[in-house]
Amino acid sequence: MLSRAGADSVVLIRHARPDLRRDEPPPAWRLGADGRAAARALRSVLPSRSYLVASDEPKASETLAGASNGAAIAIDPDFGEVRRPPDWTDAHRALAAAYVGGATHAGWEPHDAVVRRFDAAVRRHQAAAAADRHLLVIGTHGMAMTLWLASRVQLDRDPVAFWAGLEFPDVVVVESGRALTRRG
Repeated sequence: MLSRAGADSVVLIRHARPDLRRDEPPPAWRLGADGRAAARALRSVLPSRSYLVASDEPKASETLAGASNGAAIAIDPDFGEVRRPPDWTDAHRALAAAYVGGATHAGWEPHDAVVRRFDAAVRRHQAAAAADRHLLVIGTHGMAMTLWLASRVQLDRDPVAFWAGLEFPDVVVVESGRALTRRG
């Protein structure tokens, strides 16, 4: 799928499964052995002429590092996950689904702010990738990716179902106004 991606395509990679550590905030989580193995399994997916950029959260940059076999990766915090209170809760999945569906939660980044920062970062890095004739590949997170996609392209289902269907890791190719998911 990626070998045929056009120059104006964008590839979004949802990070591999991190080690869930209740003593650390989620933005600090790193990949465990299973996550690193899943990231390495993506090596056959990335074209050699990829411009790689990841959020500043370790789980996203480690996913791209594993998938790219150590290629240079730019870091951009604007590809980070939705900013929210740092404490992990067992209700996270339900809160996240409601948020992606349009609910607002106290202390969570406003939806439009997520879309604006993500979109600005895509535009910055698209220009850099295009200058070198590379495919833009972004290591990011489920909620932020879903909000941006829902605002910019035609999804094949509603945003909550799209987000809930993402795997760890997952690859979404955006081209011609559509988001095409390839299982990680």
